[in-house]
Amino acid sequence: MSTGAGHKKKTYEKGVWAECLAGFYLNMRGYKIVARRYKTQHGEIDLIAERGEVLAIVEVKARGSIERALESVDIRTQRRIANAALMFLAERPEYADRAIRFDVIAVESPVKIVHLDNAWDAGP
Repeated sequence: MSTGAGHKKKTYEKGVWAECLAGFYLNMRGYKIVARRYKTQHGEIDLIAERGEVLAIVEVKARGSIERALESVDIRTQRRIANAALMFLAERPEYADRAIRFDVIAVESPVKIVHLDNAWDAGP
């Protein structure tokens, strides 16, 4: 395996680990995970979780620091996730009446988590 492929695999595994950790974190706070790694032509949503009447669309970022993780969710990423969320809602009309919220969960190794709920507004 080349160094580039090895780095890519390690990054992927770190991302999967962070998503599992974020899912556990949300479960412990009363959320039910509705979907993991939801893929569309627009991109992927890491986690979709519900609690009460809120459907949280969650982007999980693992970086060397919480600040770097939060900064990595740029406007392009936000648009991609918002478009994927529209696809999810079109496919799952049972969630159409929920309040939709876009969250970011930042993970710093070994185990530091920051949950930024309502991180951005995807409105017009």
